[in-house]
Amino acid sequence: MKKIRYGFMVLLFLLLCPVTNAKAQLNVGIGIGLPNLSIGINLPVFPELTPVPGYPVYYAPGVDANYFFYDGMYWVYQDDNWYASSWYNGPWGVVEPYAVPSFVLRIPVRYYRQPPVYFRGWQSNAPPRWGQHWGNNWEQHRRGWDRWNRKATPARAPKPTYQRRYSGERYPRVEQQHQLHNRSYRYQARDKAVRQHLIKQKEQKSPAAIQRGRQESPPVRNQPQQQQQRQNRPEVHEQRPQAPGVQREEQRSHDRGQGQEQRGDRGQGRDKDDDRGRGRDK
Repeated sequence: MKKIRYGFMVLLFLLLCPVTNAKAQLNVGIGIGLPNLSIGINLPVFPELTPVPGYPVYYAPGVDANYFFYDGMYWVYQDDNWYASSWYNGPWGVVEPYAVPSFVLRIPVRYYRQPPVYFRGWQSNAPPRWGQHWGNNWEQHRRGWDRWNRKATPARAPKPTYQRRYSGERYPRVEQQHQLHNRSYRYQARDKAVRQHLIKQKEQKSPAAIQRGRQESPPVRNQPQQQQQRQNRPEVHEQRPQAPGVQREEQRSHDRGQGQEQRGDRGQGRDKDDDRGRGRDK
């Protein structure tokens, strides 16, 4: 019985190890991803954003999610991951813990509308204990994230209220969002992590545009070799088949021409004989 229990525990350990390792590698290697995810945020209208006192951040008290706005972008904390987008309903790009802006990490616990279980017991007016949650490596990499000069806190970015016009069926597609954002929102992000995310968003191409480009310009392989083969190939003049009637008419014309040539040759021979006879008469 002990052997069976031990074997079952070993099997369970082997099954769980790949999942744990894959999750750890995912958290380390993602960085700031392209905005291409749907995380269940589907607001019917533009959310009401309320300032977090003393922070350059807004939160959305009417949204049933950990939903914030900082430095011109929306930020959501869900299922132990941070996500960001320049539009209030996404699509969202996952943000690796090492790349989350410091002022987003500093948002006090009390402004999380859906705090995870591990927030329990933490001080509501203080930021979450990210070092305790993400470990010593993260803490060393982001040392000093919870300390700043409160007198030098930057001003809040203006709300992108132009997005109120786009809701429901009018919500723009991914390939339209960047153009509308540049035309209607002149604010320039200050935070380095936010700027990197916006740059990646600009570089993104929609699947429809990629497919359209493939159809319009199909790849040509070994074009120089094909041209060389055409140059070295001897020219062959194609002879088209003719109708039987045309072939018979051409044959008759050819035969008449040969007959005229033969009669002409005979006439020329008689003229020569006449000339010889005239010479003897003389």
